[in-house]
Amino acid sequence: MIAPTEAPKVQIPGLLHKLGKMTAIRDTSLLEQSLLKTLCPMLGVLDSSLYRIDELTSAVRVLHHHHSRVVESDGLARLVERNEEIYNSANVSPEISGLLDNVRLLGKPCTRKRKPENDLLIAYPLFGGREICGYFVFARDREVTLTEDAIVKGVLEVFSNYFDLLDASQRDRLTGLLNRQALENSFDRIWTILSRSDDPVETPDGRRVQAPSGSHWIAVIDVDHFKGVNDNFGHVVGDEVLLLVSRVMMSELRSSDLLFRYGGEEFVALFCAKSRTEAVALLQRLRQAVERHSFPQVGTVTISIGLSSADPNDLPQEVLSWADRALYQAKRTGRNRICDYQVLVENGELDQASYGASELF
Repeated sequence: MIAPTEAPKVQIPGLLHKLGKMTAIRDTSLLEQSLLKTLCPMLGVLDSSLYRIDELTSAVRVLHHHHSRVVESDGLARLVERNEEIYNSANVSPEISGLLDNVRLLGKPCTRKRKPENDLLIAYPLFGGREICGYFVFARDREVTLTEDAIVKGVLEVFSNYFDLLDASQRDRLTGLLNRQALENSFDRIWTILSRSDDPVETPDGRRVQAPSGSHWIAVIDVDHFKGVNDNFGHVVGDEVLLLVSRVMMSELRSSDLLFRYGGEEFVALFCAKSRTEAVALLQRLRQAVERHSFPQVGTVTISIGLSSADPNDLPQEVLSWADRALYQAKRTGRNRICDYQVLVENGELDQASYGASELF
């Protein structure tokens, strides 16, 4: 429902200024945060959320934006902003889930009365192209006015159009995966996400539980003998092989895992696993899936993988270089296999190297 009566007018010059600042951002995650920071004060709310969904319309990532009042030592209170990003959100409440289902089915904003809070939970669809790709959700004690509704829809449209442009610039054109620029531009943010002690991992029975310390991993993946594919079958077939390899790998990875095309026939995967054994097992499934796949004209294609555990105290570029060294050991010792950097060092097959000792690709 939209209230027919008008609330105090939104300050249009201030809103336009915020939109200008929003479209100056070059990182999709920061852009999402900026959206919530823009709409929260306009709607007079302290908290809002942005839900992103997968192909099955299930919420896979939630960004919460919170304002809290903190009393300083001098007795004065001030507002503190913080953001909370949750991947594979399996704990979306039935109340939220039901509201989002209504928005999805109707394709328009919906409102639900909350108890015992006795306020309104309001959700707007977020469109990517013509499809709903997420939801903007907030709660307050009154309906949205006609003016507020028009402004929220306008801001969401500006955001979606700009997000699509920005996202396209961070995607590999052939595979649709995030590209090397996206990885390097957001390494620090990704490292923060991966290093959170409360990141969930998947148990054998499919449950998501808290990940233990040291459960984050980087893998560098290379398509074996890819130059021969291009030389023998041409670049069109070579591109088809890269596209199919990326699709097969994505089908074996979880929605919380991150896969990048790092350049040419090289890929980088960032993921959680509760042990080294589980990390290697995940990559073995991925390697075997590629090997089993029948590629048109080419037949069998294999991949080599270098693995390294990811400690938040290490530089991400350093860990990436370790996984890269492990990859080249896998290629030197026969290809179509996985080599673990830490295991190689422990066995004396590689010397412990500091960052800069190996050159990436």
